Amino acid sequence: MTPRTLKTVLLLAPLLTLTTPSNDAYAEPQTLGFVVTKWNTAMHETRFMDECPEGPTPGNWEIWESTVTPEERRSYPEALITQVRHVNYRGPNGEDICAEPTSVVDPPLKIVEGKYSYGIDLDNNEDGQATPKTCTHKNFAGLNGENGIDNQMYRLMGCVEAWRSYGHIESNANSHRVSSGLGMILMEVTGVDDLLNDDSVKVIFYRGVGSFTLDSKGEVLPFASYEIDHENGEPRYNDMVSGKIVDGVLKTVAADVHIPHYGNYQYLRQLIQDMQVDMELPTESGKTSGMVYGYYGVEQFYSYVRGMLTSFPNRHKFSCPPIYVAAHELADGHPDPESGECTTLSSAFKFNAVRAFINHPEPEKLASTSDSSGALAINRR
Repeated sequence: MTPRTLKTVLLLAPLLTLTTPSNDAYAEPQTLGFVVTKWNTAMHETRFMDECPEGPTPGNWEIWESTVTPEERRSYPEALITQVRHVNYRGPNGEDICAEPTSVVDPPLKIVEGKYSYGIDLDNNEDGQATPKTCTHKNFAGLNGENGIDNQMYRLMGCVEAWRSYGHIESNANSHRVSSGLGMILMEVTGVDDLLNDDSVKVIFYRGVGSFTLDSKGEVLPFASYEIDHENGEPRYNDMVSGKIVDGVLKTVAADVHIPHYGNYQYLRQLIQDMQVDMELPTESGKTSGMVYGYYGVEQFYSYVRGMLTSFPNRHKFSCPPIYVAAHELADGHPDPESGECTTLSSAFKFNAVRAFINHPEPEKLASTSDSSGALAINRR
């Protein structure tokens, strides 16, 4: 290269730098996969349970014991079947009080009376007055001073000790999911042009089949591969919502979304109405956390409660009838067109997730099988 040529190149270099797009500008949109590793009802818990001034709610066993004399109680054998018969079938005519929660009148559920809660303003109404999509309810303040926070699920269950972060209900559910692979939630974010700010992405929710990939401590490893559950060649779960990325945080628009759930030996095909997701996109570790907000059906929730208490009547410190009554009283979303009574509970959930590779089988392979390989027949919700 002659000195004159070299001089020309050096003069043009800054101009080329300004006018030539970077490789990132031409990159194909990315697809990011995630698998949810932990899911909990979001509860603001003070050290001394100040949000529950009347204390924790009594359990089914405690309520039953209060109705019999010590002598009568001691006369019953300790066999589990005897306990179930007397504790769960304590309706006036021997009704199962979980199957028929209005057959008895238990003490009212002790509910959260505190000021603060996780959540967002789901109904765009800070005063808690009724709207076309909601019923009158009391709002919380956010943990950072926000107004109009809607979270009636927390108000309902926040004083049930077994449901709190140190209780066994949700820790059991998370443990069961990780050890069995049942109720596995997969999230796929498509159309990602920029990991920091992107005004248009899509988020798809699937159910995974198979087992979690764990390390030696039983923690879910990032960047493992997972299969999508399918039936008759189509994903069993496949709801898609729009979203965006703002300062590295994924935010979805409100939409009705089905996601799988398994815990405490109960299966649910969960529907969360007007669901929104806030999730930080992970760094190199591949680990992240987020929040889900939306409305959870009263009957859907009660079916989970009923299933647990029917299976383990003496273990869980709550009782079906008070929860059934309070859930209907506190419901604040989606009024029934005929009765006008609300049918859903505003809710907030915390979750953890790790990056994952979500495998999409080729159409020819799906056409040759009617169901996901290895999926349990019972796990079909």
